Amino acid sequence: MKFVRALLGLGLAVSLQAASTTLWEMSGYQDFIKGRFQGVALDRDGRLTLAPKLDVIFNTGQPMVWSIAQAPDGTVYAGTGHRGRVYRVTPAGVSSLLWSAEQAEVFALAVDRSGVVYAGTSPDGKVVRIQDGKAVEVLAPRAKYIWSLAFGKDGSLYVGTGEPANIYRVDPSGKADIYYETGQSNVTSLGMDREGRVLAGTEPNGLLYRISAKDKAFVLYDSSLPEIRSIMAGADGTIYAAALGGSLASRTGQLINLQGITGTAPIATSTTTITVTDTPSQAGAEIKPKSEVKQSQAAVATGVVSVSPVVEVAGADKSAIYKINPDLTVETLWTSKEENVYDVVGHSNGELYFATDVQGRIYRLNKDRKAALIVQTTEGVATRLLETKGGLMAATGDIGKLFRLEDGASPVGVYESPVHDSGTVARWGRISWRARTGKAEVQTRTGNSARPDKTWSDWSAALSDPDRSLISSPNARFVQWRMNLSGPGPVIDNVTLAYLPQNTPPVVRSITVAASAQKAPASTSAASGSAYSITVTDTGETAAAAGTPTQTVARGGTPQIQISWQADDPDGDRLVYALYFRGLEETQWKMLRANMFENSLLLDGDVLADGRYVFRVVASDRPSNTQSLARESEMLSSPVLIDNTPPVVKISLGQRSGLHFEAEVEAADETSALRRCEYSVDAGPWAQVEAVDGLTDSPQERFHIAVDPLRAGEHLLVVRVYDTAGNAGLAKLVIR
Repeated sequence: MKFVRALLGLGLAVSLQAASTTLWEMSGYQDFIKGRFQGVALDRDGRLTLAPKLDVIFNTGQPMVWSIAQAPDGTVYAGTGHRGRVYRVTPAGVSSLLWSAEQAEVFALAVDRSGVVYAGTSPDGKVVRIQDGKAVEVLAPRAKYIWSLAFGKDGSLYVGTGEPANIYRVDPSGKADIYYETGQSNVTSLGMDREGRVLAGTEPNGLLYRISAKDKAFVLYDSSLPEIRSIMAGADGTIYAAALGGSLASRTGQLINLQGITGTAPIATSTTTITVTDTPSQAGAEIKPKSEVKQSQAAVATGVVSVSPVVEVAGADKSAIYKINPDLTVETLWTSKEENVYDVVGHSNGELYFATDVQGRIYRLNKDRKAALIVQTTEGVATRLLETKGGLMAATGDIGKLFRLEDGASPVGVYESPVHDSGTVARWGRISWRARTGKAEVQTRTGNSARPDKTWSDWSAALSDPDRSLISSPNARFVQWRMNLSGPGPVIDNVTLAYLPQNTPPVVRSITVAASAQKAPASTSAASGSAYSITVTDTGETAAAAGTPTQTVARGGTPQIQISWQADDPDGDRLVYALYFRGLEETQWKMLRANMFENSLLLDGDVLADGRYVFRVVASDRPSNTQSLARESEMLSSPVLIDNTPPVVKISLGQRSGLHFEAEVEAADETSALRRCEYSVDAGPWAQVEAVDGLTDSPQERFHIAVDPLRAGEHLLVVRVYDTAGNAGLAKLVIR
C-alpha cells in the first residue's frame, strides 16, 4: 500500500503573546533606564524624579570637547576636535577662543598652579604652554598621539603618548625625558596618587600602572577590557579606574591616521563610527554618519578607505568601573553591556560621578554600589566631567558643549518610554501610574513601524488622572508613552498600560498521510482460525497426530493509515482540531474526528476503499479565546492514493523445448499502475522482467518470461507483480 504525502507550509507570524488582555508594566531601575530622559532623573531605587538643573555654559560649535581643565581662579578651559581649538570660560560665563592648533585634536589639557594652560595636540603633535594668547612648545615627542597630561606635586608635567606608549616628564625648569616606556600602544589616561606617584592607564591590554620612579613601575590591575579611559585617586589611597570596552584610542587613532592623508576634516556627526573617503581627486576628507557606513564599505573596491569600528562581542561588558583599594584588592563597582563609560570623578560628598555615551548620560554611584541616573544631556556622548567651584561640569560630543549641574531641581521634566511591541495590532485600554507627590501627566502615541516616525500618530492629549486614563491613540502594533513631571518633588515608580492584541489565527503548516502495518498478535487460539505451531523432534516425526489440518501462514499485519499534521498559534493559544475527508469524485466533506487536541489520527486501512482521497485539517484557537474572538484556519492535503488490492496475475501455459522454457504473463490492477514484475524458479532468487512494450507503467501489462537453461524434471515457476501502492499479486505454474 502506498500513500502520496502532502507537506505544505505557511508564513511565520511575529506575535508571541496570547490574544487576551495584556499588561505592559514598567517599574524598577532596569525598566526605566531603557527610556529617554529630559530633565528627569532615575534614582537608585528605580523611581523617576526631577533632575538637577542642567545649564549650557558654552557651545563651542565644534563636534567634540575632548578635554577640560580648571585654573585656580575658577576659569575652565576646553580642548576640542576636529579643528584643534582651546576655549576659555570665565566663572562669570564669558567664553572666548584662547588658541587654535595646527593639529586637528586637543585630547589633553592641564593647568599649573599659576593658572598657565598646557595643551597636547594630535596627530604628530606637541605639548605647548599657552600664555597671553601665545603657544610655546614644551615637548615634541616622536609620537603619533598625545592623550593625557597631569601635573605632579613638584610641578613636573607628565605626558602620556600613543604610538609609542611612553610617559614623559617635563620638570619645572623645562627639561624633558622619558619617564617610563609601557610597551603598550597608547597611554590613554594619567593621574597622581596621594603619595605623588604617577598612575597611568593604557591600551590595548587595559593595564593600570603605578610608576614610583623613572623606569620603575608596578601593574595595579590588568583589566579584561582594552582601555583604561579615566583614573581618579582618592585622598584615602583608593584608586578608581574607568575601563572602556570599545577602545576609544583605537577608533580615534584610525580617524586621525586618515585625516593626516587628506588634511583637516570637517565637522563630524558621529564619534564612534566614522568613514573617511580618500580618492586622488579629493581635496579633503568626508566624514560620514553611521547611516552611511554601509554605503561607504561597498565602495572599497573602487579605492575608498574605510575605518571599521572596533568589534564588540554581543553580551560582553562594554565598560566597567573598578575600585583598587590601598591593599591592592580590586572591586568591580559597575559594568554595562550597553554603555561606554568615558570619565569618572569624585565629588566632595564622597560619591562618584561618571559619564557615558548613551545620550550623554551622567550617573552617580553611591557607596552601596547602586547607580542612579542624575541627568541626560541628550548629546551623543558625555566625554569629560569636572568638579568646579560652581558645581559639576560635563563636556559632550556630537555637539561640543559644556554643561553645569546646579543644586536645585529642574521645574519640569519629560520621561519618554521605550517603544513597546504588542506583537500585532492591539486595542488600547487604560494607562495608570503611581505618583507619590507632585504633578504628572501622561501622553501616548502609536504606530505600525518599529521606530517612531512621521507615520505614527501625534502625541495624545495629556491624561492627568491615573485611575481614569483611557488611551485615545489609534489601534496599532507599537505604542509609546511619555510622562510630563512638574514640581514640587514628583516621584513615579510604576506605569502600567493595558491592551488587547488582535487575535491572530492559527497556522496549519503541514499534513502528512502515511501507511503503517499493525503487527499481528503474538499468539491466538485455534478457534479463531489463526495459525498454530508445528514442532519437529529429532526423530523426524511430527508431534501432531495424523489428520491434523494444514498450517496457515499468517500475514504480517493489518495495514493502517496515519494522518498527522503540524500547527501552531502566533499568540501561543491552545488549539483544537477537526479532521475531514472526501474522495476526489465526491462533493461533500465527511468528518473523521472533531474536538481533537492531539495532532495525529490512526485509521484502519480497510475503512477506506481503494481510490484517491483528500484530507482536511481545521485548527481553532477557541480554547483560549471567547467565541466571538476565536479564529481558525485549515489546510488540505494533496490527493492521497489508497490501494489495498493487489494486481491479478495470470500465467499462460508455457512451452518447454529441451533446456529452454518460455511463458506469457498477463497482469491487471483496478486502481493503480503496475510498476514491477519478477519471477522465481524453485524458490530461487527473484529475477526482474520488463513488460513486452518496454515499460511497466500501465494498469494492464503483458510480460514474456524465458528461462534458459532449465534442467530436466519438475520445476515451480512463481511470478510476482507489484502495483504503484506496493501491493503484490502472485501466480504459479508447475513445469513438467
